[in-house]
Amino acid sequence: MTATNTAAGVRAPLALIGSGALAMAVLEALNPGYDLIGETISRYVHGTAGWLLPAALVAAGAASAVLTVRLGTGAGRAGRAALAVWTVGILVAALFPADPPGQWGRPSPSELVHGNAAFLAFAALPTAALLLRRALAEWRPGLRTALSILTAASVTATAALAVFLVDVMHGGPSLGPAGAPTLVGLVERLVIAADFGWIALATVAMGSRQKQGRDRRA
Repeated sequence: MTATNTAAGVRAPLALIGSGALAMAVLEALNPGYDLIGETISRYVHGTAGWLLPAALVAAGAASAVLTVRLGTGAGRAGRAALAVWTVGILVAALFPADPPGQWGRPSPSELVHGNAAFLAFAALPTAALLLRRALAEWRPGLRTALSILTAASVTATAALAVFLVDVMHGGPSLGPAGAPTLVGLVERLVIAADFGWIALATVAMGSRQKQGRDRRA
C-alpha cells in the first residue's frame, strides 16, 4: 500500500465521521424548538432538514464499516465483532425513523426497531473501545491518553443513558434534578460525541498501523 493510499484510507472515514457530526450540529441549529435536554436527537427526523439525521447516521456507519474492515487481524476478533455490531446498529437506526417527540409511551414499530438498534449500537461501541484500546495505543502511542479518556467517557455516558431510558420508558421522568425533565437527550448527545470521537481517533491509529506495515515491507 502506497503512502497516498494510506492517507486516503484515513481521510475518507475521517471525512465521513466529520460530516456526520457536522450534520447533527446543523440539525441542532435549525431546530431550536426541540428540547436538547429531554428529547433524543433521533426526534429531529421530524423537524427542519430532518433528512440530515439519517444521513449523519449513514455517514457514521460507513466510517465505522471502513474502520472495521481495515483493522483486520491485527486487532482482537471480539473487539472487531463489537465494532461490527455498532456499525450495523447505526445503519439500521438510520433506515427506521424514530417517532415524533412526546410519544415515549406508545412506540410505533419503526420506533421500536430504531430504538433497539440504536441502543445495541451504543452498547457495542464502548465494548469495542475497551477491547481494542491496547492494540490502537500500540499503533499510535501518542493517542493513548485520548483513547483512554474517550473510552471512559463512552462507557460512563452509555451506562447513564441506559438508566435514563429505562426511567423514561417506565413512566418517567423521575430522575431530573429538582423535578426537571429527564436528561436523556443531553446524555445521548454526550454518548454520540464520545463515540464519534473514538471512531475518529481509532481511524487515525489504524492509519499509523498501515504505515508501519508498509515501512516494514520496504
